[in-house]
Amino acid sequence: MHDGQRNELQDDSGARQQGGERGGGLPLAGFTVGVTAARRAAELGTLLERRGAEVVHAPALRIVPLTDDAELLAATKQLIDDAPDIVVATTAIGFRGWVEAAEGWGLGTPLLARLGGVELLARGPKVRGAIRAAGLTEEWSPASESMAEVLDRLLAEGVDGKRIAVQLHGEPLPGFVESLRAAGAEVVGVPVYRWMPPQDIGPVDRLLDGILARTVDAVTFTSAPAAASLLRRAEERGVRGEVLDALRHDVLPACVGPVTALPLENEEVATVQPERFRLGPLVQLLCHELPGRVRPLPVAGRRVEIRGHAVLIDGELRPVPPAGMSLLRALAKRPGWVVSRGELLRALPGAGRDEHAVETAMARLRVALGAPKLIQTVVKRGYRLSLDPHAETKYADA
Repeated sequence: MHDGQRNELQDDSGARQQGGERGGGLPLAGFTVGVTAARRAAELGTLLERRGAEVVHAPALRIVPLTDDAELLAATKQLIDDAPDIVVATTAIGFRGWVEAAEGWGLGTPLLARLGGVELLARGPKVRGAIRAAGLTEEWSPASESMAEVLDRLLAEGVDGKRIAVQLHGEPLPGFVESLRAAGAEVVGVPVYRWMPPQDIGPVDRLLDGILARTVDAVTFTSAPAAASLLRRAEERGVRGEVLDALRHDVLPACVGPVTALPLENEEVATVQPERFRLGPLVQLLCHELPGRVRPLPVAGRRVEIRGHAVLIDGELRPVPPAGMSLLRALAKRPGWVVSRGELLRALPGAGRDEHAVETAMARLRVALGAPKLIQTVVKRGYRLSLDPHAETKYADA
C-alpha cells in the first residue's frame, strides 16, 4: 500500500467516526451529491456512498493523451536541445504520460537525462512518486499539493531571467504562468494531455437538471477543467445563469482546492474546500457542511431534518418522493405558518392548475413520513407544519 492509499484510508476512518457522532446515523444519509470527476470518480463515489449519500455520477470531461501530438513533441525536443533552469511537474498521470510519449518517439533517454540535470519540482506526493519511478529525484515538493505554494517558493527564490518548463494540467494553469512571466521568467508549457468534453453528455445534462431542480444538494469538483466544462455545457443549453444562481444559493459546490475552484469563484460562486487537498478530507468536509445546512425543527414532538431526498425523523431516515419534498420545503420555509394550496401548487413541478394535485401529493407525503401528525390540515386555508408551541417564537421570523 502506497502513502496516498494509506492517507485516504485514514481520512475514510476519520469521516466514519465523524458520521457516528451525529446521532448514530450516516452523516450524508438523505443527501444527493454530484461527482464531476473523470479520474478516481469511482473512489470518490464509494467514499460518499459509505456515508449514506446518493451519488450522481456525471464526468464533466475526459482525458485525452497526446502521444501523437505535434505540440508535445515540439516542446519535448525544445527542452532537450535547450535545457530549462527549472521543471515543474504538476500531475502524476501527466508526468508518466510525458515520459511514455518521449519513449515512443525514441526520446526517452535524452529527456530523462535532461530532467536529471535541472531543478525538478513536484506538486505533491503522487507526482513525486511518478518522478522517482522514472529514476529521477525531485528537488522539492510541498506537503499541501498546492500550486500556490509552488508559486510562492519560485517567486521567493527569484525567477527573473530563468527558463521554467511547466507540465500543464490540460488547460493553462490560471494565474500560475502569468505570475511567473510577470516576475521575469520565460515559461515553456508542456501540454501532456488535454481535457475534452465527455463522449456521452447525458449524465452531465441530468446533473444540470438536478442542480436546476435543487434535487442535488452538493456538487464535487476535483479539477478546474471539470468546473469549466460543466458551466460551458450549461451555457450551451442556455441555463448558465440559472445554474450559477443555484450554485450561489442552494446547491453546495465543494472543490478539492483553490485552483479547482477558480472557474466558479470567477463567477462569484462561493465554494467550500478542505484544508488538505485530497478526496478523503473533501468527503469529510461534506459530512460536516451538508448536515450543518439543515435546520432541525421540533414538529409534533419529533425532531425533523429535511434533507435532499429524505427526511430524518428522530434519527430515522424516511425517503420522500420528489413531489412530497417540494411540498415539505415549501412548508418549511415558514415553519408553523399556514401555506395555501395555491402556493403549494406552484411549488409542485409540472402540477398544472388543479389543486387536487396538492391533496394527492400531500397524502403520499404523509404516508412516506410515517407520521401524519407532522403536517396539519387547516380547513379552507391550506397546510402547516405542526411546529411545537414552545418553538413558535424561535421560528416566527423564519
